[in-house]
Amino acid sequence: MRILVTGSSGLIGSALVSFLEAAGHGVTRVVRSAPRQGEVRWDPAAATMETDGLDGHAAAVHLAGETIAGRWTPAKKARIVTSRVQGTRLLSTTLAGLRQPPPVLVCASAIGFYGDRGGEVLTEESAPGSGFLPQVVRSWEAAADPARAAGIRVVHLRFGVVLSGRGGALARMLLPFRLGLGGPVGSGRQFMSWVALDDAVRSILHSIECEGLVGPVNVVSPNSVTNREFARTLGRVLRRPAFCRVPAVVIRLVLGEMGRELLLSSVRAVPAKLRASGFECGHPDLEGAIRHVLRHARGV
Repeated sequence: MRILVTGSSGLIGSALVSFLEAAGHGVTRVVRSAPRQGEVRWDPAAATMETDGLDGHAAAVHLAGETIAGRWTPAKKARIVTSRVQGTRLLSTTLAGLRQPPPVLVCASAIGFYGDRGGEVLTEESAPGSGFLPQVVRSWEAAADPARAAGIRVVHLRFGVVLSGRGGALARMLLPFRLGLGGPVGSGRQFMSWVALDDAVRSILHSIECEGLVGPVNVVSPNSVTNREFARTLGRVLRRPAFCRVPAVVIRLVLGEMGRELLLSSVRAVPAKLRASGFECGHPDLEGAIRHVLRHARGV
C-alpha cells in the first residue's frame, strides 16, 4: 500500500513511518518545508496543500498538531485549536476533491474528549466531558466532515497517554524518577489510560485494514491504572522510590489549566471497538509495557 502521512516527524508519526516501511508499504509524507522526493507540501495556516501525487493512495493518516504540553496561555490554546481544526479541515477537503481519494482517513484524536470522569468506565459511546480539551476534540473530529461527506471512511483514534522512552509523557518522567524524586500527582487516585507506542502504531494499520472500524476508536490498554499505581510501577522498574507526591495545589499553581486537565483529571477509557474488531493489545500490562519501551529506547 501507499499511505499518506501528516505529522511524520512526531513521536507516533516517526514510529509509524518506520513500521510501515519495514512492512513493505510506501509512505508519502506531508510536510511544511520544501518537499523532497516522496513528500507533499502543505501549509494549514494558509489553507494550501499541493495535490500533485495525492491521487491513488490506499489510505491517509493524519497525526499533525500542536503539542498540548506546556502552560496553556491564550496564544498556546489558540495554536492547539487551530493546528488541529484547520489542518484536519484542509486535509479532509483536499482529499474529498481528488479524482481518486483514499478510501480511508485515519485521524489522531484524544481521550481528552471525555474530560474528568472519576472511575466511570468510558467507551466510544460515552458522552463528551466539559473543559478545554473536550471542546478541542469535538471540533477536531468534526473538521473531518468533508471527507465523510465524500464517502471516505473516517476513523478517529482517541489515543491515551502514549508510552515511549524516546519522547512524550513517560520520557519526561524518567529524570525525576531516576533521581528518586518521582511519585503520585495530586491525590494519585485519578485514572490514567495509557498505551505502548508499538500498540498505538499497530492500531493505525489495523484501522486502515479493518473496514468495519469507523468513527471514534479508543486506543488504550484494556488495563487503565491510577496515577498512584503508575508511579509505583515506574519506580519499581527503575528501582527507585516513588513517594514524592506533588500536591494538586502546586500543579494548579505552576501549570494552571493544563495541569488540571492533563495531570489531575481522571479518564478510565477502554478499547471497546478495537477489541470487538479483533485487535489484540501486545502490551496490556503496565510494567511489561514500560520495560519494553525503555529497552526499545536503549536499542536493546
